[in-house]
Amino acid sequence: MKKNVYFLSDAHLGSRAIPHGRMQERRLVRFLDSIKDKASAVYFLGDMFDFWFEYKLVVPKGYTRFLGKVSELTDNGVEVHFFTGNHDIWCGDYLEKECGVIMHRKEIVTEIYGKVFFLAHGDGLGDKDKKFRFLRWLFHNKAAQTLFAAIHPRWAVDFGLNWAKHSRMKRVDGKEPPYMGEDREYLVLYAKEYLETHPEINYFIFGHRHIELDLMLRRDSRLMILGDWINFFSYAVFDGEHMFLEEFIEGQSQP
Repeated sequence: MKKNVYFLSDAHLGSRAIPHGRMQERRLVRFLDSIKDKASAVYFLGDMFDFWFEYKLVVPKGYTRFLGKVSELTDNGVEVHFFTGNHDIWCGDYLEKECGVIMHRKEIVTEIYGKVFFLAHGDGLGDKDKKFRFLRWLFHNKAAQTLFAAIHPRWAVDFGLNWAKHSRMKRVDGKEPPYMGEDREYLVLYAKEYLETHPEINYFIFGHRHIELDLMLRRDSRLMILGDWINFFSYAVFDGEHMFLEEFIEGQSQP
């Protein structure tokens, strides 16, 4: 019997803009615990942390429950794939070495149970916002990362968390803009353009936008945006034949 494959993103653990942060982490851990015997793989598609900057000998404090549960999954043979997002770009090798995850620093195309998946966090794919694209270039720049690493963690991590909080609080109610429609949603436009030259893709799965979207692009190709683990507590699950976009509700058995 095939085991399920799960996809989720955008927990932003540690965010100073989320008042229920400890409860949020515990809810995520309870979800992972509920699927640990049903999962062959779990894909975290970016921004699981609101800010993560990894020094050679120092990592951010906290996230103990989440990292412990991830380690339990990998110890029990579940593949855990971790994609860096625009908030946790600066992962080094800590999560690989200590928690056993498989790191991805850019989008990938992979086959799962005979279907072809395009998986990515989604930042930088089709987004034409010049300010965002400049910041993304700066955050990925090795020289800038080296200079930032020279700052003591006491100030650097505090700065990063406050920057992320300020960025979120600028939005209405701290939320991303709602779905903009097929003709304006840049991840949809990107997927449609990519599909023209790569017709073999069956599923495009993205995070980043903090909206739930399940859209048929053509008869044999589908796009999903995963929502988040702040407001929706949502995820996608693939059982080898069918794909579902679900929300985790406490007390309900999970597929």
